[in-house]
Amino acid sequence: MSKSSPPNFVYVGTYTQKGSKGIYVYRFDLETGALELAGVAEGIESPSFLAIHPNRRFLYAVNEQWPEGAVSAFALDPATGALTFLNKQSSHGSSPCHVSVDDAGQYVYLANYSSGTAAVYPIQTDGSLGPASDVVQHTGSGPDKRRQEGPHAHSITLSLDNRFAFVADLGIDKVMIYDIAATPGKLTLHGEAVVSGGSGPRHFTFHPNGKFAYLINEMGNTIVAFAYDAEAGTLTELQTVSALPDIFNGRSTTADIHVAPSGKFLYGSNRGHDSLVVYAIEPVTGALTYVEHVATQGQTPRNFALDPTGAFLIAANQDGNNLVVFRVDAATGKLTPAGQEVAVSMPVCVKFLQP
Repeated sequence: MSKSSPPNFVYVGTYTQKGSKGIYVYRFDLETGALELAGVAEGIESPSFLAIHPNRRFLYAVNEQWPEGAVSAFALDPATGALTFLNKQSSHGSSPCHVSVDDAGQYVYLANYSSGTAAVYPIQTDGSLGPASDVVQHTGSGPDKRRQEGPHAHSITLSLDNRFAFVADLGIDKVMIYDIAATPGKLTLHGEAVVSGGSGPRHFTFHPNGKFAYLINEMGNTIVAFAYDAEAGTLTELQTVSALPDIFNGRSTTADIHVAPSGKFLYGSNRGHDSLVVYAIEPVTGALTYVEHVATQGQTPRNFALDPTGAFLIAANQDGNNLVVFRVDAATGKLTPAGQEVAVSMPVCVKFLQP
C-alpha cells in the first residue's frame, strides 16, 4: 500500500454459506486501487447488506437468516477499521436485504424481501439498536405469478433532506413513498410511484442535486429516470432505458445502481450478462445517454460502490467470489480495470469509509 495514502477502509458484506466468515474489512489505496485485508468481523450469519452511520463510528448489517431475519449493530474504529458487535434486533420479516441510516444518525431503516415488510429502529447513544419503532406491511402482487405472488421490498432509500423514505418493491411494481419527518421513527404512507408491470423494482438512488432519482428494475432489466419534487415528495417518470445491450439474448437480472459523486454518470450492474452499464446524465433534464458496458471479470455482480472521490469503482461478484477494482475516467465515465482483485466468498455489498 502507498505510504502517502490515508487510512481509507472498505467493508464487504457476504453470504456465509460457502466459507465466508462474516464482514471483511480492507484498507484501500486511493492511488493504486489496491485492497489489503485489515480484518474480519466473524461469527455473524450472512451479513449481506451494510450501512455506515454518518459519524463513521457505527455500522449496521442485515442478517439473511431464516425463518426470521435480523439486523446487527457494530461499533467501528475509524483508525483501525475494526468492528465490535453491539447487539441485534429482529428484522420483523424474512430475507432482510437492504439497510439505511438517516443523515442525523437517529434511525436505521430496513427492507425485508420475502415478507414485503419495512421496519425502523431507533439508534441508542452507544450505537446499538433499540426495538423496532415501526413496521409496515406491503400488499399486492404483480403479473409474474412465480416471482410477484406477493410484495417483495427490496431496498429502502432516504431522500437527501431526510424527509421521505423510498421502498422499491419488486413484487408489486411500485416504489412506496413514506413520510419519515412527520412522526420520527414511523413510516407514514405518503404516496407511490408505479412502473410497468413485471419490471420488478430493486434499487433506487438520488442524483446529488436532489432533482432526479433513478430506479433499476431487476426483472425488466431497465433503468427508470424520475424528476423528483423534494417539496411534494413525488416522482415523475422521465425516461426508461435498457440495462442490457440490444444484442444480448441470454438470461440476466439487474442488481445495483449508483450515481457518480460528480453527478455526471450513472452505473448499473447486470447479473448474467455480468457487466456494468454506464450512462451519462444530462445535467439540466436528468436524461440518460448510453456510454458503454464493461465486463466485471466475475460472475453475478450483486453490488458495487464508487469511492467518495469518484476515482475508483469496486464490483462485488457474488458467484465469482471476488472483488474487482476499476478506475473511473472523470471526463467520460468509462471504466478500466485497475489490475487489482481480491478473493472473498460470496461478496454481496461494498461500502467505503474515508477519513
